[in-house]
Amino acid sequence: MAKVKGSVTVNTERCKGCDLCVVACPSEVLELTNEVNSKGYNFARVKNPDECTGCANCGYVCPDGCITVYQIKI
Repeated sequence: MAKVKGSVTVNTERCKGCDLCVVACPSEVLELTNEVNSKGYNFARVKNPDECTGCANCGYVCPDGCITVYQIKI
């Protein structure tokens, strides 16, 4: 079976900082920033990109569809 590495992108302007993605990530790839977007929300960002397994838990729980997960076979 091929190994899979993941990559996550977050649409920071759509993110409202609900923290669901951060809690759902088993690899602690995401975190909330101290910065705010144009709507005044602290948004999620990728803090450990090399730890992403591509499980897509973060994307499944995001209520606003801000997260895209890519899976790359290695």
